[in-house]
Amino acid sequence: MNLSELEAQVALGEDSQRQFKRDVTNADALAAEMAAFANSEGGTIYLGVADDGSLPGLSRADVARINQLIGNAASQHVRSPLTVQTENIGVGAERVVIVLTIPKGQDKPYFDRNGVIWLKSGADKRRVNSKEELRRLFQSVDQFHADALPTGAGLDRLDKLRFRDFLRDVYQQPYPDSPDELLRLLQNMNLATDDGVLNLAGVLLFAERPEWIKPQFIVKAIRYPGNAIHISEYLDTEDFAGPLPEVFAGAMAFVMRNLRKVQAGKGVNAPGVPEIPSAVFEELLVNALAHRDYLVSAPIRLFVFDNRIEIISPGHLPNNLTVAKIRAGNSNIRNPILVSYIAKGLLPYRGLGSGIKRALEHWPEIDFTDDRDGCLFTATIHRKEVEASVEPEVSSEKGSEKSSEKILRLLRADPQLAAREIAEALGITQRAVEKQIARLREEGRLRRIGPARGGHWEVAE
Repeated sequence: MNLSELEAQVALGEDSQRQFKRDVTNADALAAEMAAFANSEGGTIYLGVADDGSLPGLSRADVARINQLIGNAASQHVRSPLTVQTENIGVGAERVVIVLTIPKGQDKPYFDRNGVIWLKSGADKRRVNSKEELRRLFQSVDQFHADALPTGAGLDRLDKLRFRDFLRDVYQQPYPDSPDELLRLLQNMNLATDDGVLNLAGVLLFAERPEWIKPQFIVKAIRYPGNAIHISEYLDTEDFAGPLPEVFAGAMAFVMRNLRKVQAGKGVNAPGVPEIPSAVFEELLVNALAHRDYLVSAPIRLFVFDNRIEIISPGHLPNNLTVAKIRAGNSNIRNPILVSYIAKGLLPYRGLGSGIKRALEHWPEIDFTDDRDGCLFTATIHRKEVEASVEPEVSSEKGSEKSSEKILRLLRADPQLAAREIAEALGITQRAVEKQIARLREEGRLRRIGPARGGHWEVAE
């Protein structure tokens, strides 16, 4: 770096990667600054530069003293020790500016000598004050992952039929005969902890009722009238819970029933096709479920408006990922256990880093917003104006009433139908059918005769 390059950098002012100090005399204070840079994205300290950007520089005696101070701070006052670089730039008659470069740390978190963890906050620094923030710091250097966290759920919360089918279909392996064998298998598959409880990945993939254990990790879907969020007015709403495959299927069904159908050059009597290809939502919903930040206790939100559809995931992009990088196909695995099992066929996952690109190939009118302050990542799928279209099949309370009539007609014809069979016949989710049946029973229009298994339904005329 020459003097003109130094002046150009100083002219930009201080920020999260650039700091000015006229002089330093305390190794502990300098170590705290170094740790903050190393725990963030790295940066540069310009020693001999005043806060106003002037270049008073340092004397030769100052340079010798400060270089020794830098060495002590980096090796003895920061844990783990840092490897830093210095460069001396002449700024006048026997005056020098020391350019001290601190790399982004590979062994985070870094502590000062008093055990304090510092992070950059704009041009200043701040202490790490919460467990969530500390976990995220470990997560950024691949030392910690939310999907490996213990949940406190014992093996009795496992959905044995679901796990049995997975073992049979993927590994051609029978379900273990004893609880000890089952625990060892789950631990070997990274689905249970050493303490004998299911971790978060095990709960989200194979627990019988994940929402009873982690109620915040669901998808909340709402169809609003118009193009803005309303406090109390909506056309369709549903919460999707259960193992991730069920959450995905329910969210997909919600989107598809609220899309307009277009003729697409077909005859009047031909069924319409969705205004936006279903593959777009497959890719974006899988991306949300697999890569959201499970350290944030909040649901994924799915909002359908007249002019757009928003998929809002808790957690901003990890590490140094940007919107431009994910558009180019770059990725960073935040939940490696979940991703490894999703890739085994539990969800339509087609490869690391390819989901966003594939969605854009099907539908280029997608915007992505990485809200680091709000800790959210939003995919906005813009809808086009469609002249010849068919309204969504179920998009209002009136549509909900029609589906309940359909359920009654099916049960009149076959009183022994199960909710799953009704859902398949109507093309909606099993959970939606169960909600409708509960409402019909409350209204006295439907009665259950006999037990859940072996009984039948009676429609009240």
